[in-house]
Amino acid sequence: MTPKKLVFFSMIGMISFTSGGWLLQRGQDTGFQFERATLFREVLARVAEYYVDELTEAQLYEMAIDGMLGELNDPYTSFLRNEKFEALQMSTTGNYSGLGVRVDVRGPGVTIVATLPGTPAEQVGILAGDRIVEVEGASTLGWSSDDAVSRLKGEAGTTVHIKVLRAGYRELIDFEVPRAEIHVNSVSAAIIVTPQIGYLQLSTVSETSAREVATAVADLRRAGARSLIFDLRNNPGGVLDQGIGVADLFLPLGTTVVETRGRAIGSSEIYETVSEEIWRGVPIVVLVNEFSASAAEIIAGALQDNDRAMVVGRTTFGKGVAQLVFRLNGREALKVTTSRWYTPLGRSINKTAPRNSELRGTPLVPAMPEHEVPDSSSGPETFMTGAGRELVGSGGIVPDFTVPLDTLSSPAQALARALGTNIQVFREVLTSLVLEYKGEALELDSNFVVTSAMRADLLRYLTESDVEISASDWDMAADVVDAQIGYELARYFFDRDIETKRRTADDPDVAQAVEFLSVVDNQQALFDLLESN
Repeated sequence: MTPKKLVFFSMIGMISFTSGGWLLQRGQDTGFQFERATLFREVLARVAEYYVDELTEAQLYEMAIDGMLGELNDPYTSFLRNEKFEALQMSTTGNYSGLGVRVDVRGPGVTIVATLPGTPAEQVGILAGDRIVEVEGASTLGWSSDDAVSRLKGEAGTTVHIKVLRAGYRELIDFEVPRAEIHVNSVSAAIIVTPQIGYLQLSTVSETSAREVATAVADLRRAGARSLIFDLRNNPGGVLDQGIGVADLFLPLGTTVVETRGRAIGSSEIYETVSEEIWRGVPIVVLVNEFSASAAEIIAGALQDNDRAMVVGRTTFGKGVAQLVFRLNGREALKVTTSRWYTPLGRSINKTAPRNSELRGTPLVPAMPEHEVPDSSSGPETFMTGAGRELVGSGGIVPDFTVPLDTLSSPAQALARALGTNIQVFREVLTSLVLEYKGEALELDSNFVVTSAMRADLLRYLTESDVEISASDWDMAADVVDAQIGYELARYFFDRDIETKRRTADDPDVAQAVEFLSVVDNQQALFDLLESN
């Protein structure tokens, strides 16, 4: 696998279209293409001049682009305008220019949920729980979190003036915060959940994911972890070569990770690992769910097919296609599906939908070759791993062990019934209560226990906010309410790791992984345990 091939499949392509390139004439098609281009231009001119509603030619060109791409019936091929292009760059690189804060709307103003280490926000003294009430003199009342993000982001080197309300302070605090280039890590959590089991959460697959995962696992090993829970739940994917790079960390040299098959030159390739496995023999459980997609599925599929990890959770999203992004003019881009990808055993996990044109009876795009269309009449295709494990072949990565999606427990049902449409009010009131505790300098250690007095304070706050809850529902929901109070206290009094420890302790998927890993010391023993269940 050469760097050149990996770069070809990077989510942020560096290729630019030549202006008007779609009108280029080639070989024997020259006359036909010129004729159709002329026809299109004439149709556009007539619509621009005579259509009952006034439309500019610029608008019509935009509509033509959207219409053409819409006919492909491919949700992953799209024209990225300004903000969407910026959002894609942010998700694939983890980089943006701003203050280094995570924000959410909690009550009046915008609340700082977290400050990122080493960023301008942390350096000037902004704290989790601070409420931003003004940005450059403008009140944040009524803003969405997107409004706040757009106002706080800006060119590196510029500054932004904000005023915050901090629990325990009567006066607003002024901050003049310089903007800087910020990198958001794709590893969002790495903690020890039991003395010998590490937990790592990869929230997206960006340009630094392989390096981040390698560092995090090494740290967990030094902290005593002898096995690993690798959480890919809710991971939407990202950069293909980084998905390959993450899988490379756990597989022997020369092992197939993924195969891509496409029509364009360079889009069909078999990718293998280029280095030796670092943590040979360490038992791994990979957690997935219905929102694990794309590069996250590549990682899960490669480890599953190569008998390197047990996959636990629920069947993944099923995005088995890769895209190239063509920068067009610095502000906009075209994201195009160029290939389908296949796991090492040849499984295509892509879920396909009927094409718009096929529904109308006039196919505009050639159908997939027969070998890519599963025969549903005989059930899902199955594949056998080297260790003799049978895997299902299409429609997402199917776990080795399925943990059903939790229906609401009786306490959770009681809380949901009590709150009704007031869930947002509950979140805002809960944050306000916790920040009041913080302002009062409530003393807590990291193993704090939520008390009945805290629960009573929350009920009082809810009642004052006109949220009526029956005593029976509130008593029944006590465990769920205590958990929510605990998460919020951990977030604003400590850090994300303490919050993650409390959340994973209540997580049924993590609990199942811990149950498996607690009684084995190698990967084969983990598979044997699965067979015996």
